[in-house]
Amino acid sequence: MQLRIPRSQLTVDELNFYIQGLFTSDASLKSLVVFGEISELKKHTSGHCYFTLLGDESRVACALFKQYTGFVPQWPKNGDKVLVEGSVSVYPQRGVYQLYAKRLVPAGIGAIERSRQELKERLEKEGLFALELKRPLPLYPARVALITSETSAAVWDVIRVAGRRYPACSIIVVGAQVQGMDAPDEIVRAFARVSLIPNLDCVILARGGGSREDLVPFDDERVVRVVRLCPVPVVSGVGHDVDASLCDLAADVRASTPSAAAEIVFPNQADILDQIEDVMERMKSDIHKKITESRSRLKYVLSSLVLLSKREIMDNRISLDAVYERLRSAMGIHIMEAGSALAVRAAYLDALSPLSALSRGFAVCETGGKRVAEVKNLSLGEHIEIRFVDGRVGTVVEIIES
Repeated sequence: MQLRIPRSQLTVDELNFYIQGLFTSDASLKSLVVFGEISELKKHTSGHCYFTLLGDESRVACALFKQYTGFVPQWPKNGDKVLVEGSVSVYPQRGVYQLYAKRLVPAGIGAIERSRQELKERLEKEGLFALELKRPLPLYPARVALITSETSAAVWDVIRVAGRRYPACSIIVVGAQVQGMDAPDEIVRAFARVSLIPNLDCVILARGGGSREDLVPFDDERVVRVVRLCPVPVVSGVGHDVDASLCDLAADVRASTPSAAAEIVFPNQADILDQIEDVMERMKSDIHKKITESRSRLKYVLSSLVLLSKREIMDNRISLDAVYERLRSAMGIHIMEAGSALAVRAAYLDALSPLSALSRGFAVCETGGKRVAEVKNLSLGEHIEIRFVDGRVGTVVEIIES
C-alpha cells in the first residue's frame, strides 16, 4: 500500500512513525538474511543482546531480544562472521533504524568450529551422545523414510542401492532443504512428519558432500535433538568424512555418504539367499542324522527282544496266568455280592410299589388322568375310573357321602 505524508509540516514523532510505516510496508524488510561481522557486542541485564553488524564500508545496529537468545549458542564474539536472520524497522525513540535479529548463524570457519565445539560439550554433558542410547537397526526393514532434498543426487543414490540390495523394502522420501538458513527448520518439520508414518522401521538422514559451512544445519541444536528423539533408529549419511557433524554423533549409526548409509540399512538379498540355503542344508543334515540315530536305536531294541530266552517268556506267561486266575476269582465274588444287594433292593422296591397294594385287594380311583385321594375332590355325575390289580373299570358318581 502506498503511504502518503498527511501534510507538509510534521512533528518529529510523526516523521519517525511515518518512516517506520515505510519499513513495515516493505515485504523485503520483514524477513531477510544479512551477512556481516559482529562488533560492539553487549549483553544487557534484561537478557537482550545488542551489537553492530559491520560491512566493508558501512554498518547497521542490531538487537536480539531475550526470547530469541535461547536459539543462539555461547559462541558470538566481536570479529565473528555471521548470517543474521530477522527484519528491519525503525526505533522511533532514537530515530534510527535497526536490524531486529531472530537467529544468528556462524559464517566464518573459526566461528563455526567454536560454535560446534561449545554445543558438542554441552550436549555431551547431557548424555545425548551416549553409546547406550544407540539402537540396533532392523535386520530386514520393510519401510524406510529418507529425509533429504527431493532434487538431490542422494535420493537416487539411496534408491539405486536399495533396488540392487533389497528391493522388497518400501522407501518413503520426505523432502527437506538440507542447506542454508531454512534447512534446520525444514529438517525438524520432516522428522515431525516421519513420526506419523505407521510401521516405520528406520530413517536415513542424507546429504551429499559439501564444504564445512554447508554442513552447519546438521550442527544445529534443534536438528541434533530431533534426531535423538526420533521414535525409530536413525542413520546419518551427510557426506563428510573429515569431521563428524553433531547429527552423526546423535544418530544411532553414522555413514560417510548417502550410498554408504543405504549399504548399512538394506541387507544384501544375495547374502540372505545364501544364508537360507545354508540353513536348509544344515536342517537336512540334522534330519538325516536324527533318522540314522533312530534307526540304530530301533535295531538295538529289536535285537534285545530277540535275545530274550524262551524260559523268560514262559515265566512271564505263568505269572500272567496266575494274575488272570486271581482276577477271575475276585470278579466272581464281586458279581455274587452285587447280585445279593440287587435282590434286596428289588424286594424293597416291590414292597413300596402301588401294584403290590392292588394285589392285596385295594383299588385306585382316577379322574381325568389324576389320582383321587378324597371324596371332596369329586362331584355328582363326574366320570371316574377305578383301577384293580388285573384291570380298570369306568363309572359315574351318583352318591357322595362324607
